[in-house]
Order: sequence, then C-alpha cells, then structure tokens
Amino acid sequence: MLEYFRKIGRYCFDRDYRFIINSSMGLYKTMPDDVFLDKMMRGRLGNDSNIIKPISFNEKIQWLKLYDRKPIYTTLVDKYEVKDYVSKMLGSQYVIPTLGVWKRFSDIDFDTLPSAFVLKCTHDSGSVVIVRNKSTMDLKAIEKKLTRCLKRNFYYAGREWPYKNVPPRIIAEKMIAENQEDIKDYKLMCFNGKVKCLFVCSERFSKTGLKVTFFDPEWNRLPFERHYPSSDIRIPRPDNLDSMITIAEKLSKDIPFVRVDLYDCDGTIYFGEMTFYPGSGFEEFNPPEWDEILGSWIELPKRSV
Repeated sequence: MLEYFRKIGRYCFDRDYRFIINSSMGLYKTMPDDVFLDKMMRGRLGNDSNIIKPISFNEKIQWLKLYDRKPIYTTLVDKYEVKDYVSKMLGSQYVIPTLGVWKRFSDIDFDTLPSAFVLKCTHDSGSVVIVRNKSTMDLKAIEKKLTRCLKRNFYYAGREWPYKNVPPRIIAEKMIAENQEDIKDYKLMCFNGKVKCLFVCSERFSKTGLKVTFFDPEWNRLPFERHYPSSDIRIPRPDNLDSMITIAEKLSKDIPFVRVDLYDCDGTIYFGEMTFYPGSGFEEFNPPEWDEILGSWIELPKRSV
C-alpha cells in the first residue's frame, strides 16, 4: 500500500509514513492550512520544525503563507496581471510582450500568432510550452498539457494561498531569443526589500542535471547549496547586475520576502516572475545552518490574518 501512495502523489506521507494524503483523493483539500503545513514540514524537514515560532528560512516561509496575506500578492503571482503592475512600477520595456490571453485552449486562434512564441498558464508553475515553429508543433500534446494545467488549483500542493484565487488562463508571449533555453535567468532573493543573495540555474539540460549556484550581491559564491548541487563551472558576473538589483529591490519594497526572477537577453533585462515561496519552503540546505542564516534575514511583519 505504501508503494502505491509513493507512486500516485507528490506529497503523500511524512518521514515515518504516519500521515498519508494525496491530491487525487480530495482529503487534503479540507485540511486547515496550518495543520497541512505542519505535517508537511515535519515530514519533509524533520519533527523539530516549528512554524509558530519560526527561526529558519523554511519555517518563516511557512509562517508567511499563513499570516502575511496581502491581497496584492494574488496580483503579483498572476503571470498576466503582474505585467501591468511591473509596467507601472518600472516601465513597459521590462515586460515581455503578451500576444494573447484565453480562458480555454480551444479559444486560441493560432493563425494570429507568429511562427515562434511561448505559451503558459497564468495561475500555476511549470506549465510553459516553447513553440519554435508553429507549423511543426504537436498541437494535441500542447492541448493536453495546458488543459490539464487549467484544471488544477496550484494552491493546494503547498498551500501557497496567493494562487488560490488566480483565474486560470493561458497566455502567449513573444519569443525574446532565438534559443529560449540560452537566456540567462537570475533569481534575486529579496529580504524586506533588499537583495541579500541570488542564484543562477545552469546546466539544466546536461547529463548531470540542473545546477543551482548562489552568490552574494557582490558576486561572491556563497558556501551552501539548496536541494540542487552548485555548478563546478565558472559563472561570470553579469554586466548589468547592479541594474537587476535595483529592479528587484523596487519590486520587493515592503514585502518580507520575495524572489524576483529576471532574464538577461543580450544585455536587455526582462521581468520573469515573482516567487513568494521558493520550493514551497520544503527544500533542504547544505550545510543545514544556512537555513537559519537566511531565516535571520527575514523580519516577519505583524500578522495580517
């Protein structure tokens, strides 16, 4: 039976298999957020985890899910609505142009789209489809993926509440580079409006798999890893790092913690997304003490709920 649960659900059980839930069963949807997150934290990161009196980064991320619930956060995680917000805050030159937005896949008029473009859902994470040539795209496979994503509420997987009420839609965006995978993606971690560290994802399609390498704002490598190994390859400091830090700090003002993702496309900076709960607050640090070091950088606000 346990092997069955291992196969059918991502978040099924705690470390000792004493608590079993699965998204396909519906049971977890009725569970209060605080109970769910306590079970998840203890199952993923250890029984000494404490959300009520958080110290570590992961613990504080769970606390923020429960008690820092500003309505604007729902706009900021909506991949369509956030574009207008960023345009007003920074200027439209930082926003990847939107080619269309639809409630259903069947509403998309592909004749109006260029030969190359990007499709993704507005309300979740990971539903990106890169179309390099419209004439050879696998339309059925794309429809299957995006239709499935439209049906899910991303909130339930990790109780990331800003996603709960984001209307599910599909957007098409301009392809900003001929080879989309070569665009450099910088993820700046902002603590109470200040960039304290950032990381680069590299070697995503290599034989050894994804590498995540952390730096401080002066581009010194930091001596820790989070869930993924760091790269052995030298990663050069981007020429426009100072501009990216300025942008991230403007967008993160008055927010206890948020990660601002920016693309560097041949020297042009584009906004990617804002992520309030990286790894949903369930990813381990190596060495473990960096969980508490990053946690000390978050000054928790007064509870909003």
